[in-house]
Amino acid sequence: MQFKTFKLLFAIVYLLGFSTLAFAADKKPDERGDYIRANYVKYEYQIPMRDGVKLFTSVYMPADDSKKYPMMMQRTPYRVAPYGSNKYKTRLGPDEIFEKEGFIFVFQDVRGKFMSEGEYVNMRPQDAYKRGKKAVDDATDTYDSIDWLVKNIKNNNGKVGMWGTSYPGYYTSVAAINSHKALKAISPQAPIADWFFDDFHRNGAFVTPMAFIFFDTFDKLRDKPHAAWPEGMKSITPDGYDFFRKLGPLSNVNKIYFKGKRPFWNELTEHPNYDDYWQARNILPHLNKTKPATLVVGGWYDTEDLYGPLSTYKTMSVNNKQDHIKMIMGPWYHGQWNSGKGDKLGEADFGFNTSKWFQEEVLLPFFLQHLKDGDDAKLATATMFETGSNRWRKFESWPPEKTNKKQLFLSANESLVSEKSSVKDNGANYSDYVSDPNKPVPHSANISRGWDRPYMVEDQRFTARRSDVLVFETPVMQQDQTLAGAIDLDLWFSTSQTSADIVVKLIDVFPGKDVNNDKVDKKTGNRHELVRWGVIRGRFRESMSEPIPFVANKPTKVNFELYDVLHTIKRGHKLQIQIQSSMFPFIDINPQHYVDNIFNATEKDFVKATHKIYHSTDYPSSITYETID
Repeated sequence: MQFKTFKLLFAIVYLLGFSTLAFAADKKPDERGDYIRANYVKYEYQIPMRDGVKLFTSVYMPADDSKKYPMMMQRTPYRVAPYGSNKYKTRLGPDEIFEKEGFIFVFQDVRGKFMSEGEYVNMRPQDAYKRGKKAVDDATDTYDSIDWLVKNIKNNNGKVGMWGTSYPGYYTSVAAINSHKALKAISPQAPIADWFFDDFHRNGAFVTPMAFIFFDTFDKLRDKPHAAWPEGMKSITPDGYDFFRKLGPLSNVNKIYFKGKRPFWNELTEHPNYDDYWQARNILPHLNKTKPATLVVGGWYDTEDLYGPLSTYKTMSVNNKQDHIKMIMGPWYHGQWNSGKGDKLGEADFGFNTSKWFQEEVLLPFFLQHLKDGDDAKLATATMFETGSNRWRKFESWPPEKTNKKQLFLSANESLVSEKSSVKDNGANYSDYVSDPNKPVPHSANISRGWDRPYMVEDQRFTARRSDVLVFETPVMQQDQTLAGAIDLDLWFSTSQTSADIVVKLIDVFPGKDVNNDKVDKKTGNRHELVRWGVIRGRFRESMSEPIPFVANKPTKVNFELYDVLHTIKRGHKLQIQIQSSMFPFIDINPQHYVDNIFNATEKDFVKATHKIYHSTDYPSSITYETID
C-alpha cells in the first residue's frame, strides 16, 4: 500500500512550536502590532562574520531616540520574517511588557538558514574547528554579531541580553561560550543541550513523530538564501497512531518519503548509538566558566525538551559560580511561559496565570537588573512550581539539599511497599505481560498526530486497564508527600526475546470521594493523573555507546531515571507506577528481536515477547525518590 504524506501546515506548526516568536500573545496581535508600529523603527542588515559570511539581521529601534537602550537578541534557524524594512513583527519581546519597557530588539537568521549566507550544520560541533581567531562556529558567530551591533547600532548602551526557546535556546546557551564582554545576561529557555537525549531520543528510544515531521521541511537542502519555508508533505489523516503503524519500520521512511534527500535524517539513521557523532553535538562540556548572568527556563510538561533545561542548569551551576546561574521551572508545555496563561493543561488546573507571573516577577526584573542597572531582581537560585499543591517555591539549590529518601518495592499483589519481599524464590516471583508490536500501547487516549501536549497530564486509566500494562500502587496516603528531584528506577527485568523497551509512568491517583466532605467527586474522582514518564531502550541499559542484547529469559537489572519532579501527592491520594513496553506513536516500536541498527529493521524483526518484572529477595525491583517538607 502506498501512503500519502502530511501537509505543510502539519510540519510548520511543529517547527514554529520551537520558537518563542511563534506563540500567540494574550493581547490581540493587531493591537500589539499597532503598538510596535507606532513605537519602533525597523532596519535590516547583513552582518559580516570573521570568515566573510554575512548573516541577515533585523533590528527594531525604539522611536524615542532621546536615550540609550540595551539590546535584546534572538538567533534562530526558524527565520526572522517578515522580511522587508516596512514589514513588522506583531511581537518583539517575550511579553508585551518588554516592548513597553523599551529595548533594541535584534533578530538574526543563523548561518545557512533562510536569508543568511553560509552552510547550515545542525548543532554545529564546538570542537570541530581549531579554537582561536580563525575558529568559526555558533559561538563565534554570536560573538561577531554582538561586536558589530554594539559598534554600529545607534543609541545602544553597550549591553546585550539574549533569549530563545528550544533551538533558539541552544543558540542562547552557546552565546555564553567565550562570550563577548557586552553580553551581560542570557535566558536559555527549553534549550537543546545534548541532542541525542533532547528532542529525538529518550534514553535511546526514538521519538518518531517529532523527528519525522521536523525533518520534512527543516532538513531540506537549499540552493541559495530564501525567505519562505520549503513546501512540506500533504496530510491524509490526523491519526498519528494509524499513520505510523502503516508506515511500518523506520527503514521505510527513506523508501516512501524522503528518498535519501534529507541529509540530517540520513546521518541520524547511520548513528543509532551515542557515538562520536552525537557526542560532538553535546554542548554541556563547553558550558563551564561562563560569564553572563543566566536564567534557565523550562516546563515540567515539556514533551519536546525537558532534558535540556535541567541538564543545562545542572552543568552550569556545578561548573560556575552559582550566584549568577538561576533556574525556573513552571507547569508549562514547550514555550508556554511565553504565551497564554499557563493556568491549565488538559484536565490539569494550576489555579492562576503562571506565565504572566513569570514574565512580570522573574524574566523582566532579571533583564532589567543586568541590562538597565535596575534593582536587584532578588531571584532564588531555583524557583520551582510545585504541582499537586499548585504553588511557587524557592530553593537555594536544585535538587534541594535537605531531603528524605524514600524507597518503595514492587510487590506481587500489584502494590508498592516499604519493605522488600522476604520470599527467596530464585526468580519465580514476578509479574508478566505480552508485548505485541502490532498492538502497541498508545501514548494518549486522544486521536492526535503523536506529540499532543495534554498527554503529559492525561488520565491514565485507559492504559491501566490493558493486559500489557502492569500497575503497582501504594495504599492511600495519610498525609501529603512532596517528591522533589529525579525518580530512580531499579528494575529486574527479563524478556522471552532479545530486545525490549521499558516504559515507566509515575501517576497521582485521586480519591473517588473528596477527603474533606466525603462526597463523590464527579470531576476528578479516581483520576489517574500522569506526573512523569520515562523510557529506556533496553539495549542501552549498560552503555549508550555500546549496546548489547538481552539474553532471553534471563533476569537482568535495569537502572534509569525519570526526569525531575516537584509534585505533592495529597492526603487521600495514592502513588502509582505503570510499566509497559510501548508508548506509541510518540516512541517508535521496538522490534523485540535485536538488530544492530533499529533504523534498518524489517517487518520480520517485529515479534511478540513476554516480559517479566521481578519482585523478590533475589530480584527486588524498586523506585527511589526524595521528599521534602
